[in-house]
Amino acid sequence: MNLMDHEFVKYMSRFDDCPFTLVLHGEKHQIGKGEPAFSVVVRQIPKVKELLKSTSLALGEAYMDGDIQVEGELYLALRYFMGQMGKFSTDTKALGNLMFSSVSKNNQKKEVCSHYNIGNDFYSLWLDETLSYSCGYFQTEEDTLHRAQCNKVDRILKKLYLKEGMTLCDIGCGWGYLLLRAAKKYGINGVGITLSEEQKKVFEERIKAEHLEEQLSVKLLDYRDLKTLDISFDRVVSVGMVEHVGRENYIPFMECVKQVLKPGGLFLLHFISALTEHPGDAWMKKYIFPGGMVPSLREVFQIAGGLSLYTLDVESLRRHYSRTLLCWNENFQKHRREVAEMFNERFVRMWELYLCSCAATFMDGVIDLHQVLFTNGVNNDLPMTRWY
Repeated sequence: MNLMDHEFVKYMSRFDDCPFTLVLHGEKHQIGKGEPAFSVVVRQIPKVKELLKSTSLALGEAYMDGDIQVEGELYLALRYFMGQMGKFSTDTKALGNLMFSSVSKNNQKKEVCSHYNIGNDFYSLWLDETLSYSCGYFQTEEDTLHRAQCNKVDRILKKLYLKEGMTLCDIGCGWGYLLLRAAKKYGINGVGITLSEEQKKVFEERIKAEHLEEQLSVKLLDYRDLKTLDISFDRVVSVGMVEHVGRENYIPFMECVKQVLKPGGLFLLHFISALTEHPGDAWMKKYIFPGGMVPSLREVFQIAGGLSLYTLDVESLRRHYSRTLLCWNENFQKHRREVAEMFNERFVRMWELYLCSCAATFMDGVIDLHQVLFTNGVNNDLPMTRWY
């Protein structure tokens, strides 16, 4: 074994919480004690200096390039690896703007669109019929992905205590299912905002198909320009959007919500959360969510308290998101060949790594998913007990 091989094996030996086999040039190396749970076959060794710069970036790119193969279930292997993220190396200074990109309007629009404008045909392959691209809610073991997404939206709408004629703003509305459901079930008037032209196009088509033009509209709009709508809303909801604004903009984001929310109005924030504040993962930022930043619960609550946004309800959906991601990956694998034809094999490996690694980190509590319900100031007119 040459020096480069030796250094790589030594580096990988730190991930010994769960036993696995490292196969290098046909030679097997046991990592950890016990029966190996999976094997990692290395065809091209990542440079140790790259591993020290960013473990996730070096190993992630090696997997995308086919230089690393996992023999066994990818999700299971990633659960063992991602559960040891405290052992990963990340040189934030060397990674520069990748870890801390600009939070300007122009750059954030570019970053958001790089993910959500990949193509409606692509997302339609593996999302459910609602085109919901966020955590579902599995009420029973038998629930399908579609049922779970409908459950999630209905749960959010019930938490908002909607009544006919109310105004509802959805910040980061995606392809619009939540507002469509709210308009049909509760008779609300709603406005959705998004930065994605692809999402706006589909949402407008759905509004027209459902004959809801008098109740719903969708705008290509940055949240910082909400005030230009000149509307005060009874309710505001944001599902999986605040993760895109950057830590510097958490306060401005919450301020913008408060500015358009009526006194006593309700705001439901559905977001990926973390136990502590950290800059995020380099591989995820480079390939999946440029500029993405996960808030901690405590910083959200601190900001809310300073704006007199009262916390009414907090719910964790962490394990629901892990299951949602596994459902997405199952659908994705069924259409793997079609995705490869749309893009290439490297894109396919990148996407399956994204879906499985996220499922693993949610299951192991590396990240969480919370729904938090706020009131704008004191509201004594709501039920004293949780509706459920």
